[in-house]
Amino acid sequence: MSKYDALWKYVQDSGSQSVTLTFDEIAAIAGTAIDHSFLKYKKELTEYGYQVGKISMKEQTVMFHKTEC
Repeated sequence: MSKYDALWKYVQDSGSQSVTLTFDEIAAIAGTAIDHSFLKYKKELTEYGYQVGKISMKEQTVMFHKTEC
C-alpha cells in the first residue's frame, strides 16, 4: 500500500478528464504532505487510469490527466 493510495483513489473517483489540486489539497486528501518521493510514487497512478501532468512549483499545484485506454 502506497502513502498516496487515497490520492490516487480520489483522482480516479473524480471521473474527470483532468484534475488540478494544490499541494495543500493533496496533503489533506493523502494525509501526508507532497515531497520529493512523489516523483517516484506517481508511476502508481497509471494503475488508476490517470497520469501526473504538470507539477507547478510556482503555483504549488499538480495536474492529473486521464489516460487513453
